[in-house]
Amino acid sequence: MTSGRGALTALHLLLVWAVTAVAVPTLGFGLLVSAWSGGAGAAVPVFAVGVPLMVGLLAAAGLPVRTVVPLCGSARQRFGWAALVFVLGTLGVLAGLAAYGADVDLGSATTRIVLTGVPYAVAAAFFVPNRWVRLGAVAALGVSVAYGGFVGPARSEVRRHEAEVAWYQEHAELLYLGAVPPGMEVSRAEVGPAYFGVDYRTVRQDAFASLLVRPPLTPTPRCPEFEEKGVTCMVDAHGEVRTVRELADGGRAVTLTRRHGGAEAEVTSQTVDESGLRRLLNTLHPLSDTELDELMREKKIDHRT
Repeated sequence: MTSGRGALTALHLLLVWAVTAVAVPTLGFGLLVSAWSGGAGAAVPVFAVGVPLMVGLLAAAGLPVRTVVPLCGSARQRFGWAALVFVLGTLGVLAGLAAYGADVDLGSATTRIVLTGVPYAVAAAFFVPNRWVRLGAVAALGVSVAYGGFVGPARSEVRRHEAEVAWYQEHAELLYLGAVPPGMEVSRAEVGPAYFGVDYRTVRQDAFASLLVRPPLTPTPRCPEFEEKGVTCMVDAHGEVRTVRELADGGRAVTLTRRHGGAEAEVTSQTVDESGLRRLLNTLHPLSDTELDELMREKKIDHRT
């Protein structure tokens, strides 16, 4: 390709990019506003006027290369070429919108507007009868597919995971986990605005224990006043509060409450004995990143606002 033809080709692709980078967002905004205000039927006239106008603008962008691109040699051919470029480029824009909808980072609003014209310029490059121009178009298409289909979604997933972790760790001073009682597993964890709760259950769901970590309810450990009958409470010399509720079926529920750092940890169970509950309290430790990742991966943790 001579320098003159190369300059014409560069000008041609630049014109295609510039025209579509301005016209396509304008058309899209017009369709959105008309559909929003008057329903889908109101967008039809905008579409009917906007699409032919877009094809006409693209045909004008083909004028500089009417001696370079065979499909731009005559007015009729240029309009056919413009229609092809419009269709192919619009498919690229739709793919970009799908990627953006899947939370792929496409930069700021200005960057996204600039990128709007790229699919049309790439489509136009495929019609230039030059190996290097077409190879450049193939490379641009490959990069776009790789980023939109693989790299971008992977980065999006990392950002989403990091945001979710930060969300759960908003009150890290309450995120404590104890050793799982024998025969049990963590069935559910919940992070609230001022608490962290964990439920432990057996696989057969026939035994249950719960852990609740929260800010201390009182300045010093003490037994609350209970209105219901069948409840006994005592505080030992170490500040551990032991509460026993007698149940109607003859069983009882034991609750042990203990200060842990600046938080208060409470364990309750009808099936785990007191030694098992104390073992759970004795093994409390800050929830590690590995443990949090495992809970998130197994979808066993929720966040309540």
